[in-house]
Amino acid sequence: MVGSNYMNSNINLPKGGVTWRSTNKLVKVMNNSFYDLPCPINLNAWWSFGSMLGLSLVIQLISGLLLSIHYTAHESMAFDSVVHIMRNVEKGWMLRNAHANGSSMFFICIYAHIGRGLYYGSYMDKTVWFFGVHLFLLTMAEAFLGYTLPWGQMSYWGATVITNMLSVIPVVGEGMLRYVWGGWTVCNSTLKRFYTLHFLLPFVMVAFVFLHLFFLHEKGSNNPLGIDSSTMCVPFHPFYSVKDLFGYVCFMFFFMYLVCVDPELLGNHLNYWPANPMKTPIHVQPEWYFMFAYAILRSIPHKAGGVYVMFLSIVVLYLIPSLHSGKYRSLCFYPFNQLVFWVLVASLISLTWIGARPVRAPYIILGQLLSAIYFFSLLLNPLSLWLWDKLVEYPESCVNRPVDLKWLKFLFIYKLLSLLRLKNGARKWAHKCSSM
Repeated sequence: MVGSNYMNSNINLPKGGVTWRSTNKLVKVMNNSFYDLPCPINLNAWWSFGSMLGLSLVIQLISGLLLSIHYTAHESMAFDSVVHIMRNVEKGWMLRNAHANGSSMFFICIYAHIGRGLYYGSYMDKTVWFFGVHLFLLTMAEAFLGYTLPWGQMSYWGATVITNMLSVIPVVGEGMLRYVWGGWTVCNSTLKRFYTLHFLLPFVMVAFVFLHLFFLHEKGSNNPLGIDSSTMCVPFHPFYSVKDLFGYVCFMFFFMYLVCVDPELLGNHLNYWPANPMKTPIHVQPEWYFMFAYAILRSIPHKAGGVYVMFLSIVVLYLIPSLHSGKYRSLCFYPFNQLVFWVLVASLISLTWIGARPVRAPYIILGQLLSAIYFFSLLLNPLSLWLWDKLVEYPESCVNRPVDLKWLKFLFIYKLLSLLRLKNGARKWAHKCSSM
């Protein structure tokens, strides 16, 4: 792990302009956090998704603030106010499409960001990782609240299904559900409460973002090899600011395609029907970025069990640092774990697809199988880390021995004896081969 003297890393900075950036207190903070921030020399493109998340958050804050000027949080006017924004407000269609598809772009970036952290062992910096998981949960809550605001058919029934999960909490569940609803069902009071929370939560998220960055910059970024990089750093600008700028260009290209060309690519057409409490859709489903959790939920036939397992599939991220059993942070040194990681990614993508399918055979069985694979991959990872470290460890007396067929034969027999707990036999075999 990078030492605490990371911020004092010896990097070559340009002479011109250093003085004024170092003397002004406000500029000095910004300079040390962005411009002259020491960064590992070997960061790859996956690190750009963190800055893309910042861009996504800014887009959501600005577009959401402008939309709130024209939106009306009332059950009889909410749907019409969205139609009014799309048809009558100047560039309202762009604002609404930007905000709706901005959430999808946000989740694409956050899933890539989490995947990078899992692959390269960034979770070993526990404080940064925990604040990141907090942010992920806040983002999921914010996205759910925003999904209900258009008050379309899928918004209404999605809110009904998701809030009903509170009823599985022992003793206080029913009371909490009534309090959230503000009545005996999802109603006008529910919409007002969700709108208020949807407006306030982003400011809490911004505070968590600053804490996340503060603790990240305190010790410094991880790198693809997961090794100490305090002596191999370069300033953030221009080495990584240019890379992030290229990431922004790619981000905006895909984002503007969603906004201007195909805004309903990741949406649900049922939300263009006004909410009707008397007519339940055949297939109630959330947005695509919640599909994997929804598929796990419906894979369990028991209501409470399904909710608990779905919740566990998300909060398991808090346990990842404790489950790490390898000597190294990055999976670059663990070929088998790389396979396990991509099996995990494939199971999540497949669960997302299953969540969009009807609840019938063979999708039910496939969902249960993929849910089992998802949890099995998480449990297999620490075991395979430990096993691989045991396999590649060999006696110090044989470190300088050249690698050939005899060496591979020796290593295989030595490891076999070690795994069978025949330590004395393994030592004798190592001593015999080292004396040859």
